[in-house]
Amino acid sequence: MKFHTRKFGEIDIADEKIINMPLGLPGFLGRTRFVLLERMETRPFCWFQSVDDPNLALVIMNPFLFHAEYSVDIEPALKEMAWKGEPLDKMAVYVVLTFHDDGPYRITANLIGPIIINTLKCEAVQMVLHESPYSHRHPVMEHPKTVSQPGNAVGQ
Repeated sequence: MKFHTRKFGEIDIADEKIINMPLGLPGFLGRTRFVLLERMETRPFCWFQSVDDPNLALVIMNPFLFHAEYSVDIEPALKEMAWKGEPLDKMAVYVVLTFHDDGPYRITANLIGPIIINTLKCEAVQMVLHESPYSHRHPVMEHPKTVSQPGNAVGQ
C-alpha cells in the first residue's frame, strides 16, 4: 500500500505491516491505522505514522531503554483486545515522547499512556494507567547543564 506522509513523503508499506487500533488513539478520532517506522538515523526513537492522516506521526520509544524499572500490567489490554492467551513476548510496549521547545535536549515520555502492540495480530491499543506512580512527563533526556554531576550540584 502506498500513502503520503508530511514528514517522510510517499511510503510503500506491505498491507500486513499496517497496525490496526480498533479502539482508536485517544484524541485522534478516526485515526485507526498506523505503521511503525524505525529509521537507523533516529534510533532509539521510532515513528508511529498514521496511514489515515499524513500529518500525524508520533515519536515513540521503548520505555525500558531509559527507565529499566518501568512496570506496566498489560492484562487489562489483553482482556480488552481479546488477546488473552497470546504470547507475552509478542507484545511490544512503547511510550509517546514529547520534544519541548525550551531546549533541544528536553524530552519527556508519557509513561501513563503506553501503546501496546500485538506483533502477531498487528493490532495496538493505548492504555491509560489510572492511579499510577508514573507521569505523562517523565524525563527521558535533560539538557546537560541541568544534570547534576558529582561536585557540581544543580543550583550551586
